[in-house]
Amino acid sequence: MLPTVKPPMYVKIKTNKPVGNVRMLEPDHSNLTPCDCDPFSHQPCDSDSNCLNRILLVECSPTVCKAGDKCRNQRFEKREYPPLIPYKTDGRGWGLKTLADIPKGDFIIEYVGEVIDESEYKHRIDNKHNEKDQNFYFLTIDKDRMIDAGPKGNFARFMNHSCQPNCETQKWTVNGDTRVGLFAIDDIPANSELTFNYNLQCVGPDKKPCMCGAPNCSGYIGSKATKLVEEDKKKLRADLTKSGKKWKNRRGGGLSAWKMGVEECFLCGKSGDLIDCCNKTCPKSYHLECVDLKKPPKERWICPWHCCDVCEKRTSQRCSICTSAFCLAHSDGNLHFDSNQLLVCNKHSKAPAFLARVAGEYYRDILWGPHCRRLATSSCICN
Repeated sequence: MLPTVKPPMYVKIKTNKPVGNVRMLEPDHSNLTPCDCDPFSHQPCDSDSNCLNRILLVECSPTVCKAGDKCRNQRFEKREYPPLIPYKTDGRGWGLKTLADIPKGDFIIEYVGEVIDESEYKHRIDNKHNEKDQNFYFLTIDKDRMIDAGPKGNFARFMNHSCQPNCETQKWTVNGDTRVGLFAIDDIPANSELTFNYNLQCVGPDKKPCMCGAPNCSGYIGSKATKLVEEDKKKLRADLTKSGKKWKNRRGGGLSAWKMGVEECFLCGKSGDLIDCCNKTCPKSYHLECVDLKKPPKERWICPWHCCDVCEKRTSQRCSICTSAFCLAHSDGNLHFDSNQLLVCNKHSKAPAFLARVAGEYYRDILWGPHCRRLATSSCICN
């Protein structure tokens, strides 16, 4: 049934539109890399084909892919979306739901809007605060560009935040430029609402309350979803008591501020007393001795994954197995792709296959998530 109430006015667009000083990248076909997929297979370049471009989150270009129009890795350009419809939710404004079943991992829709730079972003944020408008539609493309789907956009702009979402944002390279898409992280039945975690960085003193209703809801959009349902809390307490592990309080305060001591060090994989990286988008924790520290630092500490091993400048490429990382000037010769197509440092160039595979799964499923190669967030500072 079609909705009887129409959503607020906005300009419908199918592709990103640059604003002001922003310029969209023109495709350079000489730099586009074809994959090695069999063009005569039934579904070339699909999810079961081990297409190298797809693995690296790169969309095949119809100008260079041997499969041509048969290629199944041109979903952004062809706008291969399932049937979607905006609808009025109960207490959470407008939302977006699917009219068809969506399998886990499937592409749903590209997030499009006006592409703006940092100065225009700050200007629009100031205007929203002055007008007391708490509806934000910003998603980061890279350090210089951001999408604002508020004035112009497509159905993706109606997707609500959830602390327990069924979709995620991924950044893909399409014809040489970065585009943002929504992908299913669960099997989603028809007539279900589509949600993703905004990972919204609080701008100003006020946090926006979260109304998602998920059992692990943090209470505010942008806060970590750490609250557990009561049964899970009791089970964790019992398991920790049996194993002799203790709960540790890193910030003080109530139960929601407690963090169970069941995390693992990113380097050695063992649990214990850990120090967290203070980069808001970084999920990694370490033993002091694993990062050559004798005592916890008094000031804000950023883990080695964000600093070039040579010059200590901001990194652009990182090893998939350890914290070795390099800026653009020093990555050449220090990082390369191994036989599993994982980016590794010289130290791990001959790592055992099982280690590379496990690290690759962790890197793709965990590290690319918070670090915005996969997830686009309004608080992205790692591009």
